[in-house]
Amino acid sequence: MANLKEVRGRIVSVKSTQQITKAMKMVAAAKLRRAQNRMMQMRPYAQKLSQILQNVTASLVGDDFESEYSEVRPEEKILIVTITSDKGLCGAFNTYILRAMQNLINKNYSRQNALGNLTVMPIGKRALDYVRRRNLKSVNDYSDIFSQKEITFDYVRLAAEHAMEHFVEGKYDKVQIVYNEFKNVATQIIRVEQFLPIAPPTAKTEEKASALKAPSFDKKEEFSSSVDYIFEPDKKEILADLIPQSLKTQFYSKILESNAAEQGARMTAMDKATENAGELLKELKLSYNRARQANITKEILEIVGGAEALEQS
Repeated sequence: MANLKEVRGRIVSVKSTQQITKAMKMVAAAKLRRAQNRMMQMRPYAQKLSQILQNVTASLVGDDFESEYSEVRPEEKILIVTITSDKGLCGAFNTYILRAMQNLINKNYSRQNALGNLTVMPIGKRALDYVRRRNLKSVNDYSDIFSQKEITFDYVRLAAEHAMEHFVEGKYDKVQIVYNEFKNVATQIIRVEQFLPIAPPTAKTEEKASALKAPSFDKKEEFSSSVDYIFEPDKKEILADLIPQSLKTQFYSKILESNAAEQGARMTAMDKATENAGELLKELKLSYNRARQANITKEILEIVGGAEALEQS
């Protein structure tokens, strides 16, 4: 049995850890509230803009206008945007994302990866560390998005513009995004979505990561391809502005989703750690009391034994 000094030291250590995890839970809760508000304000706008974009794209089938962002080419050069967090202590949040990205590469793009035609854009230091350890070809210019004081559209759009410009130039034939979608504080859903080329309304633009097999967040709206649009003043002018803006907004929305999911995962992890510390404290206090009782009993026996020895002498 451990001595009293050792058990007391462990109790002090666990109490200190419990205070830290409790404080981190409160910080994560405050950050979650702000992140969730930004995400919930952006989500309806991004979804409606995406719906309009897909309907407009469908209405152009057979027309003389074709967007440079909807051009379908053989999938030889691939870009995967992987969104993680900068810090750990958020449970399996980053592990699931990185596993989903690796599964996507192994399943769909192993040939492109072997030829050096697969590129990863890590957003978040955990993704950056992963691609460096695995020696994956990467674009590291936008890995510090979550390091900024505030996640702003002006900064995030630079990452979206990089993917869009390189797609138009033919440096990438397909762009996919792997991220966590926020459902609630305790649940995040892994999403693997096609960013470019713009997927037609009848195509499945997202697939679940095989690692999680989580239920979908909600029923995606069915987009009607029969909507008839009247373009005023000019179709090309309107679409030249609408499509890039919609793509950047979708990209920004996914960053906000991941940020809210991260804070929810961290809050849950720290809450569980605080509970575990409480359980451990109970066990340590019980062990301490047992050791203390054993010492007292031993001292009493020594006194009684000494008294009997004096009487006999």
